[in-house]
Amino acid sequence: MFKIVHYPDPILTTPTAPVTDFGPRLADIIEEMFLTMYQERGVGLAAPQVGISKRIFVVNCAEEQPPEGEIALINPEIVSIEGEQYGDEGCLSFPGLFAKKKRSMKVTMRAQDVTGEWFEVTGEGLLARALLHERDHLDGNIFVQDLEPAEFVKLRKDLEQMRREYKRAHARA
Repeated sequence: MFKIVHYPDPILTTPTAPVTDFGPRLADIIEEMFLTMYQERGVGLAAPQVGISKRIFVVNCAEEQPPEGEIALINPEIVSIEGEQYGDEGCLSFPGLFAKKKRSMKVTMRAQDVTGEWFEVTGEGLLARALLHERDHLDGNIFVQDLEPAEFVKLRKDLEQMRREYKRAHARA
């Protein structure tokens, strides 16, 4: 399994490169991303969160996360968004942190599958939130960037602590 990259690692705020190689290594990466996501009890995981700067993410918002709920999106593009929802959101790269965040209620994305074939997926509610959250990661956007000020203030001390711990850990390297 992959190790989750934590804030403020620069890979989390760096836009990713498109996937151009749809060979067997890509299928292995996606399988490992799903396993890592399940191990960490998440509903989504983007490649930068495991140190891979490519336009790939996986989601599964189904109850108990059965395989039929698995969706892998490669080189995803937003086709349409509708409505609005406001609710709790977290991120595996920000362990233990949650904030209320505004997202679209419904989203349709176009993406490639592991073989390079294009498909569309539409999500509402939690699936829309997960699709948009993970797609943001591919552009180098993290969920704390556009929080409402009151929500950001609640996280400020935790974010400062994460930055200090990151600096300490990387000063030894």
